[in-house]
Amino acid sequence: MTATPRFVGIDVSKFRLDVATRPESDRFTIGNDEVGVRALIRQMNDLQPLAIVLEATGGLEMLVVSQLAAAGLPVVVANPRQIRDFARATGQLAKTDALDAEVIARFAEAVRPGTRPVKDKALRDLESLVTRRTQLSGMLTAERNRRTMASDVVACSLDANVQWLKRNLRDIDQAIAKLIRSTPLWRAQDALLQGVPGVGPVLSVTLLAGLPELGRLNRKQIAALVGVAPLNRDSGLFRGVRCVWGGRAHVRSVLYMATLAGVRFNPVLRTFYQRLRASGKKPKVALTACMRKFLTILNAMVCSGTPWHGQIGVGAS
Repeated sequence: MTATPRFVGIDVSKFRLDVATRPESDRFTIGNDEVGVRALIRQMNDLQPLAIVLEATGGLEMLVVSQLAAAGLPVVVANPRQIRDFARATGQLAKTDALDAEVIARFAEAVRPGTRPVKDKALRDLESLVTRRTQLSGMLTAERNRRTMASDVVACSLDANVQWLKRNLRDIDQAIAKLIRSTPLWRAQDALLQGVPGVGPVLSVTLLAGLPELGRLNRKQIAALVGVAPLNRDSGLFRGVRCVWGGRAHVRSVLYMATLAGVRFNPVLRTFYQRLRASGKKPKVALTACMRKFLTILNAMVCSGTPWHGQIGVGAS
């Protein structure tokens, strides 16, 4: 007889892991540390689940995810929004760690999300550096804005903070550049991307860190992943206005700023934008379409390894 497929849900907190299994509905708790994770791996090897699902928790899950993946177990990091929506759809409104683990296990059993390669240490390091750069850049902008309206009594404090943030930002930029230079694939992709008018160091490193799927998916998939693919809003005889939604917000925001420059300095994007505006498209709609075209071009270039020549065929892939 065929063995019943098993699914595991894990709710991750700072010091412990709440684990639930399906269809048995067993529950247990284990420490979120090296000893606890080793014990968890032994239990998972005995159980042989079809999928082990966790929520993304901002880094608390990385120890257990990396160790489970290294042990060859089918671990999946799911979007917390999907889990919350699933819980509401099934009427599970109460919330505890144990209940969350049970909901995640039921989600794994019902949805059966596909496993994806776990990010290696170099990519996690690059993501951390890019995230820190974004934080420092935001703080620097805030302090500069405060400085314009500051009284003399706090001006020195703000000036000192601005200088400190600028030094740290330079240090982070140097660390990012060093990490990219140390990886041949990233070095080649960075040079390829920055050869496109409108792509600067910030967009390039954001794509390398936040969109490692670039060049591996087709144009529709990559647009949906970033959140620049128009989605239908139709029901019965009603035909709604298509809009973009979801996706990777940080990548999309950096791509938006780069596209603002691209429609001025990139001849392909400038022509495309002007044609859309001439046909009656509103500026924001035309700019969103340019974001999608920009991303499609970059995706095709990375896929083929073809440098920018002013005209890129993006209809295939």
